[in-house]
Amino acid sequence: MAAHTQKNNKPGKSGGKEAQPLIIAKTPAEEQRLKLERLMRNPDKVAPIPDRPKEWNPRAPPEFVRDVMGSSAGAGSGEFHVYRHLRRREYQRQDFLDKMADKVDKDVDYLDKVELNKQAAEDRTAKRRKKRDKMKRKKLLAKKAKVEAQDKKGEDAEESSESSEEEDKEDGREAEDDAEAPSFIMGKK
Repeated sequence: MAAHTQKNNKPGKSGGKEAQPLIIAKTPAEEQRLKLERLMRNPDKVAPIPDRPKEWNPRAPPEFVRDVMGSSAGAGSGEFHVYRHLRRREYQRQDFLDKMADKVDKDVDYLDKVELNKQAAEDRTAKRRKKRDKMKRKKLLAKKAKVEAQDKKGEDAEESSESSEEEDKEDGREAEDDAEAPSFIMGKK
C-alpha cells in the first residue's frame, strides 16, 4: 500500500484521472501549445477570457487649490517635491488631452475617407450600371432588328426559296468548320 501512494506522489504527477508528466515550456510557442492542450483536455470547461484593460484617464485638476506656492522665501524644503509632482501630473494631463484630440482628428479623417471611398464606389457603380443599361438597349434593338429582318426575309423567302437553301448549306459548312476548330492550342505560348 505504501508503494502505491509513493507512485502517485511523484513530482510532476497529478492525482487526477490521467497523470500528465511535468513539462516546462522553453519558448512562448511551446507555452501556448501547452495551454491549448490543457484547454482541449476538457472542451466543455469554459475558457477564461480576460476583460479589456480600461483606458487610463488622468486625475481631474482640482477645483480649488488652497495651498498655492510662491517663489517667496519661507517655502519649506518639501514644497519643491510637492510642486514637482503637481507639475508632472499637469503635464501628463495635457499630454493625454493632446493625444485624445489627435485621436479624434484621426477618427474624423478616417470617417471622411470612408465617405469619399463610398461616394467613389457609388460613382463607379452608377457608371457601370449606365454602361450595362446601354448595352442591354443595344442588344434589344439588335434583336428587334434581327426579328424584323427575319420577318422581312420570310416574305422574301417565299419569292426566292432557292437562294435560302444555298445559304443554309453554307451555314452548315461554317458550323462544321467551327466545331472542328479548337478554341485553344495546347503547348504553345
